[in-house]
Amino acid sequence: MKLGDLTQTGDWKGEKHVPVIEAPDRAAKGEAFEVKLCVGKEIAHPNTASHYIKWIKLYFVPDGGKFAIELANLTFDAHADSTDPEKPGPAHAEPFGSVKVKLSSGGTLIAQSYCNIHGIWENSKEIVVG
Repeated sequence: MKLGDLTQTGDWKGEKHVPVIEAPDRAAKGEAFEVKLCVGKEIAHPNTASHYIKWIKLYFVPDGGKFAIELANLTFDAHADSTDPEKPGPAHAEPFGSVKVKLSSGGTLIAQSYCNIHGIWENSKEIVVG
């Protein structure tokens, strides 16, 4: 079995676990641009102590490339954290973040997210650099 065999995908507009990649379709070579990542943009993911997104990772595969390059690893560690172990507290980390990226060639941005109940989900976005 391979991890890829267990990775799920779908349309983020209809599936609350699919990571959303917000980035321009085109970028200038070597110039920084923002990539926003989130889970639950169209349909909110229930961010509770028992059902949450633990992390989102961003990768890049350059055109003609054979391997993915990890660009970012966003972790969300507060899931109803509290100083009182008897009850959930007020601290929640929402599955959202942004990173600045510089690319020297076009390729594919790939995001993966991990839900503690529903596993790993994936989405991708092509980007042209010139």
